[in-house]
Amino acid sequence: MTKPLHDLEAHHLPAGDRPIYIMAIETSCDETSVAIVENGGAIRANVVSSQIETHQRFGGVVPEVASRKHVESITWILQEAVEEAGIGLGELSAVAVTQGPGLVGSLLVGVVAGKALACALELPLIGVHHIAGHIYANQLEHPLEYPLIALVVSGGHTELVHMEGPGSFRIIGRTRDDAAGEAYDKVARAMGLPYPGGPHVDRLAQEAEHEIVMPRAWLEPDSYDFSFSGLKSAVLNVVNQSKMRGEALQTAQIAKGFQESVIDVLVEKASRAVREFGAKQLLLAGGVAANRGLRSRLAARCQELGVPLLVPPLSLCTDNAAMIAAAAFLKWDKREFADLDLKAEPLLKLEEW
Repeated sequence: MTKPLHDLEAHHLPAGDRPIYIMAIETSCDETSVAIVENGGAIRANVVSSQIETHQRFGGVVPEVASRKHVESITWILQEAVEEAGIGLGELSAVAVTQGPGLVGSLLVGVVAGKALACALELPLIGVHHIAGHIYANQLEHPLEYPLIALVVSGGHTELVHMEGPGSFRIIGRTRDDAAGEAYDKVARAMGLPYPGGPHVDRLAQEAEHEIVMPRAWLEPDSYDFSFSGLKSAVLNVVNQSKMRGEALQTAQIAKGFQESVIDVLVEKASRAVREFGAKQLLLAGGVAANRGLRSRLAARCQELGVPLLVPPLSLCTDNAAMIAAAAFLKWDKREFADLDLKAEPLLKLEEW
């Protein structure tokens, strides 16, 4: 729920000539992050604490462990962000927080911290959709031109989003089963690679001279949806057959075949969407945006299409609070503020943002 401006007279809204400093909190999965961003574009601080080492022993994120780590970290990360930004709490204009989607226990830590700060400092509270944050990470580096297509590829999401204007989201395609990043991790685990598996698969794919060809799931001819469960099963079948024969596992060749299949489908559907919707830009967003193979192929295709490809720097591809602040600035402009009964929404839909 959002508050109209007349309900916020008690909040200290800055005058028009003052910088807008939004403090944002991101705790949707296994990164604890706090950022302070000025006027929606200048990062004054972006502190990220990763839990990768904690979860590596389990081969993936353990939700309860993740939420406990957020509780341990959030206070000192808030303090570090304020010190790094070099501003006082009294200069903040609003507090933003990831409302969803994500792991409910992790989200709750950030939401409670955000509400406590907003209440104590008498500041507006802004709830942000995690995927909107990934998309608007691009705005921290490049001006956006509409209409545009955003390809969101992460451990939990694979979506094509058509945007006619700022804050206008229409999902035209999504995964029907595994997200691409999730498939990367599962395939990596099957091949005995460390967690998180995506970077290791990408590295091996770049090193391989040839590939073990894997299937592509194109689905219906006009569909923008994705499916990676069949591809994952095909990789597991190759791995299991090699083990049964007692053969050495061709890890690099499998990685290349898997990655080529994923990239072919992502690039083809994204470029088709750019043409159909007359997009002025293609945005790549999410943790898998760090994948070198995907970046390279999308850049080449966008050059053919004559459309700019926007990709955040590596530091803004994975979960971070600066991207949440960038998306929150849109709501600041519209004075779309949340009540203090804001709830964590693990299944929050982008269309409802």
